[in-house]
Amino acid sequence: MATPVYTPFVFLLLLFQSRVWGFPVRQTPQESPTCGYKSCHATKPGMLNVHLVPHTHDDVGWLKTVDQYFYGDRNDIQHAGVQYILDSVVDQLLKNPDRRFIYVETAFFYRWWKQQTDDMQNTVKQLVNEGKAREGDEATTHYSAVIDQMTMGLRFLNDTFGHCGRPRVAWHIDPFGHAREHASMFAQARVIRAHSNLNPAPSPPGILPNGYNPPEGFCWDQSCDDPPIRDDPDLEDYNVDDVVTRFLSIAHAQALVYKTNHIIMTMGSDFQYENANLWYKNLDKLIRYVNQNQSNGSGVNVLYSTPSCYLQELHRANLTWPLKGDDFFPYADSDHDFWTGYFTSRPALKRYERISNSYLQTCNQLEVLGGPISRKGPFGAGYSETMKKAVAVAQHHDAVSGTEKQHVANDYARRLANGWAHCQVLVSNTLSSLSGSSAPRVYCEHLNVSVCPLTETSKKFSVNVYNPLARPVSWPVRLPVNGTAYSISDANGKAVDSQVVPVSQATAAVRRGRGYAVNELLFQVQAPPLGYSTYSVSLLQNGPPSPQSSPLSRAPTAVQNFFLSPSFRSYSLLSLCASFVTLRDFLSSLLCVCFPRYNASDGNNSESIQMSGAYIFRPNTSTPFIISKTCIYLHVFQYNSICRRPTKTFKRFIPWFSPWVSQVVRLYTDSRALELEWTVGPVPIGDDLGKEVISRLDSSINSSGVFYTDSNGREVLQRRKDYRPTWNLRQSEPIAGNYYPINSRAYIKDDKDQLTVVTDRSQGGGSIQDGSLEIMLHRRLLYDDVRGVGEPLNETSDIYPEGLVVRGRLLLSLSPPATAADTHRPLAQEVVLQPLITFTDGELHPSTRLEFSGLQAVLPPAVHMLTVSQWDQDSVLLRLEHQYQASESKEPSQPVTVNLQKLFSTLDVLGVSEMNLSANQWKDEMTRLDWKKHLPKRGGDPSVWEVNLKPMEIRTFLLRVRQR
Repeated sequence: MATPVYTPFVFLLLLFQSRVWGFPVRQTPQESPTCGYKSCHATKPGMLNVHLVPHTHDDVGWLKTVDQYFYGDRNDIQHAGVQYILDSVVDQLLKNPDRRFIYVETAFFYRWWKQQTDDMQNTVKQLVNEGKAREGDEATTHYSAVIDQMTMGLRFLNDTFGHCGRPRVAWHIDPFGHAREHASMFAQARVIRAHSNLNPAPSPPGILPNGYNPPEGFCWDQSCDDPPIRDDPDLEDYNVDDVVTRFLSIAHAQALVYKTNHIIMTMGSDFQYENANLWYKNLDKLIRYVNQNQSNGSGVNVLYSTPSCYLQELHRANLTWPLKGDDFFPYADSDHDFWTGYFTSRPALKRYERISNSYLQTCNQLEVLGGPISRKGPFGAGYSETMKKAVAVAQHHDAVSGTEKQHVANDYARRLANGWAHCQVLVSNTLSSLSGSSAPRVYCEHLNVSVCPLTETSKKFSVNVYNPLARPVSWPVRLPVNGTAYSISDANGKAVDSQVVPVSQATAAVRRGRGYAVNELLFQVQAPPLGYSTYSVSLLQNGPPSPQSSPLSRAPTAVQNFFLSPSFRSYSLLSLCASFVTLRDFLSSLLCVCFPRYNASDGNNSESIQMSGAYIFRPNTSTPFIISKTCIYLHVFQYNSICRRPTKTFKRFIPWFSPWVSQVVRLYTDSRALELEWTVGPVPIGDDLGKEVISRLDSSINSSGVFYTDSNGREVLQRRKDYRPTWNLRQSEPIAGNYYPINSRAYIKDDKDQLTVVTDRSQGGGSIQDGSLEIMLHRRLLYDDVRGVGEPLNETSDIYPEGLVVRGRLLLSLSPPATAADTHRPLAQEVVLQPLITFTDGELHPSTRLEFSGLQAVLPPAVHMLTVSQWDQDSVLLRLEHQYQASESKEPSQPVTVNLQKLFSTLDVLGVSEMNLSANQWKDEMTRLDWKKHLPKRGGDPSVWEVNLKPMEIRTFLLRVRQR
């Protein structure tokens, strides 16, 4: 999405969304002497060099779907046809060897490429070889999905164009703020972040005066109204002198805020260049006539350029560039217009994208572990490919961000569903092969609302739990059933404790007739690393249906597991309160949980007419309204290992806040966290007010205005109320101006206590008061916020025509700050990569293999197996990640070593080559421009098989393997 005035500009990494098979290309720059930096036009020392960058910005879905944009369909919504842009630009590049063009959205380019003749493909390759022809959200994406997306696109470029198609800088012009973790990933991918304004170097971005649009008066697309350059002196409307004068004035004004004698101007915008002749004919004239003034003493030189050529000139200046350690959130384009609403917009789609990424990692792993048999069927490798493309497209800055039209959001969800349907075939193939059982495998995708036809009706069935993590997990399973007693046995035939509890009233209401189970069967499962475990379930007693839960179910007076012991009683307060207490030298903290809401601004305000919308969060008051009329007092004791007490599998308490807001508090065996399952919706709008619902946690922790959020699910950044680390803030929106993206976790702490909240999707949040955290859960708004989408964020569906109902989970943990990471990092990891549960009906065959691990041994706690993916028939792409920051934890923050030959149980590793993060270059061929103040490179490893990982380091390998 782009807006004419308020869009930030930055070069980031090309985030491509398609790929074809191929190894990284082992070529040296000398093989094609005209591409890369050698293709750049000469600049003139002593002059102001203006780099004109022709480009288009083509959203991969926004106002129209991906297909509609590509074909030029539904031009009644927006005139845009990407296939015609590419046709037109290629034609114009062939007409003038001086011209340049930047193209980014490879989801579109890949489609166009497949439709071209061999002759046209060869022509485009020649343009790339001559250096003529060269995105995703940053706030709400998870780093693992971003890396996958980068890998797909860059692999396509390697296979198609070789060395000359390899990006040297990054171009990412329409994110709504910039994340530090993205900068880290781009550095590890060995592309360079180029920037503008006061610090145009490998430090984070500035903002161009015109966003990514051309200067005012210099737009020559068919959608523009600016006059063309009329250069016939015999005609009445000759305007060359006026054009040159205006351009020189703009160039000199822009140069005042640049450090070198090189400035950059973007010449293009959204879906422009459909008739590229309009642009290039006028740009040719502009360059010619401005440069002719050099003979009259003008010190301005204009040239066609690219981001890499511009960056090369900055590097040649040999200056020292400032480095920035934080990020650019929250972004605002005016005093009262903070782009912090989209951190939460479309929470159901955000969750679907997150869980789809988890499914994709499972699909990738099982394709590797199963070998060729996993791809049995007509689609072959396409089973996983469909899901990879769908998840990659979902990373777009108008997809997972929630800033698209409703019919486009529906299309993204459809693509994810189609991708998972393909992956299910691959998963079933592999699990059947590994287990030796050909029984049909059933997938229940609505377990979060207690819907699964098989478990609701079957008297005997098995549950297969696949764990995509490289360490064992203990995971609570809740299955919808109609019986009142069941026997469960694990893979070793040992009996498993279980409970049957009634389905909550909120769950019965939210499923809308999609299931009829009156009870839930709960038990704890254990699954080995990169493997599965199978549990057998048999009905013991049918009996009468259990009664439905009342709005205020009475909980036991005491519940405990090895770590927590809550006791409950009702109070006529407006919150759900929990007091965390420890024995002896442990911690204590009072915690109160409530569900307030902000009423959304409708623009009728003396300070600003800005409304809340898909992008903008702007409450009409800084004081939220409390939804609940009753509350629960929850007293929680945290015991050390000496004071462990026995517990059943599960305990729950169901506070009821209103007809459209409820929460279930759950405590599981061996869990160090409380689970808060929230259900919000349909949000009422009968009072003609949009509403933004939050969960607020108030504690006795002395946080001193400081809290912490993750960056794209990985590193943790400190946030301070009403403060920015690198500039003086004049706060104009005390709530929205203190909201930040939370991708997986946030916390507050003091010297003794740390309260961490783990989320199950990307959400916005802040710490408005000391000792408090608030997480925005759901938004329903009645006005468009005038950022281009053209409709209010008022989600409904066929199932929920009166307004969308959304359900999710928050996990709460309390720990000493020194050891808190040992709890919240594994918790967050388990939520991002959750086990996949499948079912088979009836009795298992005695020869069925009930347990399997794809690893020879459990990896150290600090090591995360980020990627296990089939590269080609005999090769596997592997990424190992050190998931702790330096000094974050005493032991896990230390460097760790992994032996690559001793990893997999089904594969022999025959050879290994290390690659950059995006897997498009061999590590020993990587080169970067050496900027002053750049950090030194990491040293070599003692052995090709022994891999050493330092804190926050990701290393990528291509393994040559043989199936055992």
